[in-house]
Amino acid sequence: MDQESIVYGCIKDSAPLMAEAERLRVNRHAMLSLPHADDWPFLSQEMFAIPQTEYRPGHYQTEVMHFGASYKAVEYEWDSWLAQFEDLLSRMFWVSATVHLETELSGTHTFTWETAGSGHVPGSGDMKIRCEWSREGGFSL
Repeated sequence: MDQESIVYGCIKDSAPLMAEAERLRVNRHAMLSLPHADDWPFLSQEMFAIPQTEYRPGHYQTEVMHFGASYKAVEYEWDSWLAQFEDLLSRMFWVSATVHLETELSGTHTFTWETAGSGHVPGSGDMKIRCEWSREGGFSL
């Protein structure tokens, strides 16, 4: 059996009402600029819940853009996956982002991106990453 890796998470943006439509438009464009899954990239349009450009009733203050995908042992190319994800984040408005990487051999890793102040502005480079690792099960001797 091949090693399966599951990657999922969300990008959150808390937009002021006056700029909400522009922020949604920019974030939508960034996600639509990703390649399609047919091209077998690490990140593809199909793995994201791409936001609409108009206000949607039922949403409160935070726009939650979730994503997820299944890979064959992506942890061996995790630096490349992270670089592509951070490139996407660099082109978006957001206040936080979380990625969960579940692997069969290495356990679960949670990566969190945060910004200083009121949120990330495209092109600002204002990103801090934190990683937590957990492993279920114990050692058997």
